[in-house]
Amino acid sequence: MKRVRCYPNEKVEGVTVFVPRGHSHVRVILELEDQVVVLHEATVAAIARAYMDVVAHPLRRAVQLRRAALAERKRGYAEHQLLEVDRGEDEIVEEAEKVLEACAERVSGEA
Repeated sequence: MKRVRCYPNEKVEGVTVFVPRGHSHVRVILELEDQVVVLHEATVAAIARAYMDVVAHPLRRAVQLRRAALAERKRGYAEHQLLEVDRGEDEIVEEAEKVLEACAERVSGEA
């Protein structure tokens, strides 16, 4: 498993959403306690889509997105997109819970 970094709300110092001069797409800057992460609009849009799929659906519990390079796409869309994968929700949740366990182990190890 890749290194897991956990950021509860108290470790997030700020978020900036903006369109850089000379560009037409949004960027999001996450200012974390120990680093700064910049996300492009395509990533944020994919996260928002997946979030709404889970939150607004009466039964859905999980969505997983993976990077795909698209030769054909709508005008203005980036070549690399995060698209939903064909996996069962139980499998996705089980994998995600392992990441959360690693997160909890890190937090308890820091105390």
